[in-house]
Amino acid sequence: MSQSVVHNGTVYLAGQVADDPGADIRTQTRQVLDKIDRLIEEAGSSRNQVLSAQVWLSNIGHFAAMNEIWDAWVPEGHAPARACIEARLAHPDLLVEIGIIAALAD
Repeated sequence: MSQSVVHNGTVYLAGQVADDPGADIRTQTRQVLDKIDRLIEEAGSSRNQVLSAQVWLSNIGHFAAMNEIWDAWVPEGHAPARACIEARLAHPDLLVEIGIIAALAD
């Protein structure tokens, strides 16, 4: 599986999960967003270029805490289209997974 694919000026990321599945939702969300930062920058994009996000939560009760970290991460005026869904994730300790589609930087 590729962590990212670039095609026609767009970078598509695989769903990213935390490195520490034992951490709380805020920490896991920060870890996921740090990975996303690295991957989109390696592809030649940035947070300002994120077009769409899919957020999967193991428990929708984590929405407010995840969203607090998300809102601090998204640059003012550059909020992407986003869906947030409750789902069973690949490992029972994972609380959040995020997939991103971003345009390449101009």
